[in-house]
Amino acid sequence: MASALTDKLSRLVKEMRGQARITESNVQDMLREVRMALLEADVALPVVRDFIARVKEKALGQEVLGSLKPGQTLVSIVNRELAATMGQGVSDINLAAQPPAIILMAGLQGAGKTTTTAKLAKHLIEKRKKKVLTVSGDVYRPAAIEQLKTVTKQAGAEWFPSTPDQKPLDIARAALDYAKKHYFDVLLVDTAGRLAIDEALMKEIKDLHAALNPVETLFVVDAMQGQDAINTAKAFKEALPITGIVLTKLDGDSRGGAALSVRQITGAPIKFAGVSEKIDGLEVFDAERHAGRILGMGDIVALVEQVTAGVDMEAAQKLAAKVKSGDGFDLNDFLSQIQQMKQMGGLSSLMDKLPSQLTAKAGALDMDKAEKDIKRKEGIIQSMTPLERRKPELIKATRKKRIAGGAGVHVQEVNRLLKEFEQMQGMMKKMKGGGLMKMMKKMGGMKGLGGGGMPKMPF
Repeated sequence: MASALTDKLSRLVKEMRGQARITESNVQDMLREVRMALLEADVALPVVRDFIARVKEKALGQEVLGSLKPGQTLVSIVNRELAATMGQGVSDINLAAQPPAIILMAGLQGAGKTTTTAKLAKHLIEKRKKKVLTVSGDVYRPAAIEQLKTVTKQAGAEWFPSTPDQKPLDIARAALDYAKKHYFDVLLVDTAGRLAIDEALMKEIKDLHAALNPVETLFVVDAMQGQDAINTAKAFKEALPITGIVLTKLDGDSRGGAALSVRQITGAPIKFAGVSEKIDGLEVFDAERHAGRILGMGDIVALVEQVTAGVDMEAAQKLAAKVKSGDGFDLNDFLSQIQQMKQMGGLSSLMDKLPSQLTAKAGALDMDKAEKDIKRKEGIIQSMTPLERRKPELIKATRKKRIAGGAGVHVQEVNRLLKEFEQMQGMMKKMKGGGLMKMMKKMGGMKGLGGGGMPKMPF
């Protein structure tokens, strides 16, 4: 996510933090580098000019010059102004209306509007405990209605049927009537998109807006479009009273220009960001946390949220109780750990939220290879019989050959997995009872604790 911009700015952050004295000369040098980084990241020129002017004004004022740690203060200014450019904090979705609260989804074809409609439905069901109905007014694109039906089912919402021979206005009115009669909290209306802005598209969506009077009109924009995304958002803002923006494909955008530009150019707040293709891959957009990611500071809050959401607490407690009681850690437990990692979004998704200095240390690690390795391990264990998973000691040469054939791997890979499992099993045995404390002492983790000192962790 915005990797090119992150690389440049995080390198600058390191240099700025090392500055003992801030002078007009080194501020100018730093601003020149920031300007180049932003322009290369496809940030709109007016946004770059305004951002640089704001940082310069504060950097050359008493805020930095009188500071005891000028380098760190300068970094905090850049961080704060980045967040301000993207809209300061979180802009919540507005559902303060007589139910059903109507949300109109607008945008060009290919921006991910239909998938975003379902993602938003899932978010409203899980996070806001709302009863959600979706309907498609896209009568032009082949299979658009069926696509919404499929993704709505995945989201756990209800879908209102429509057909390509109907008029979008009639579809929307019928869906609204149904939503009122069946006490839905929210009605999400997916609209037709075009490959480019045209008169027919704008007239249709204006008519829909006038008829429905939605509480929210969300513009869905593809972050990977760069400058085009900004121009499109501006055109829609002039035609419609847009209340918020959803940036899609933010996980694939290496430049980051759209995220930094779209708020200032349109005046509409960024409310959500699409961070993966999965149905739960929609995040409430937090400008301050996103600024931290761009500067290479990571987003530990998002990391904790992702891990917490992905962990099956019941399964984790069962495993903890099993280890404590001394029952053997078997291959079923090992498989469960692998699947938990997948539920958290995989290694690359977790790494994306870590500070750049930590990810740099893991730079040699090939994420794609690591992800494939996790899938391979899962395949090997799933090729075993239930008895073999419970009693790994039964797995000898002939069984290994059969398992390897079932998983489509070499016998060496089965051996490697069993060795890793044995290491994990050994670690779990040491954790039984007070074994965890003993293990930490061996690692040098508890030195000086008896004397009231804090434990020195081994990293």
